[in-house]
Amino acid sequence: MPRVVLGSRNKKKLGELRELLADVVDVTDLSPFPQAPADIEETGTTFAENARLKATTLAPLLNEWVLGEDSGLVVPALGGQPGVYSARWAGQHGNDAANNAKLLAELSGKSGDARRAYYVSTAALCDPTGTVVAVVEGRCWGVIAETPTGTGGFGYDPLFVIPEYHASFGELTGRVKHALSHRGRAIAKLRPVLRGLFWV
Repeated sequence: MPRVVLGSRNKKKLGELRELLADVVDVTDLSPFPQAPADIEETGTTFAENARLKATTLAPLLNEWVLGEDSGLVVPALGGQPGVYSARWAGQHGNDAANNAKLLAELSGKSGDARRAYYVSTAALCDPTGTVVAVVEGRCWGVIAETPTGTGGFGYDPLFVIPEYHASFGELTGRVKHALSHRGRAIAKLRPVLRGLFWV
């Protein structure tokens, strides 16, 4: 099975990508690569810039196919926040509880369209020389709940409700979430690219 390295050490993101691409490529994260930097500073102002930055930095360093992925939550009523700062919006990177608490505080007293939001996932695929082969994006619209529900997923998932399902990403099964989610939609666009590269 061909291998693609996810430019991250996020085990939950790795788990989702493994499920989405299980029949196409073997996905691993940076754990088997001690030469990989501890962190790549996300200096981009867009999800695409950050995804490209991760992929183009890591691919030649590891001499591997690398998938750089950047994702986050956009709330139009908050001027697009948290956006590219989603994982570190409350100050500490990856503190989901603090980020969710800040989101609820920012939306306190707001209702209707003011609570509409969408998730974005942008993935950039690089060959081992660092050349970008593909960039894909997926989006998923939902509504920010007033209280978190469910223990599945990660990030803002317990607050991100899909109205048609009357459930948050934290409550939906993996299979349903993959069919609807921003990451699922982005990877659906990437699958034929990977098949063309590795299976022709």
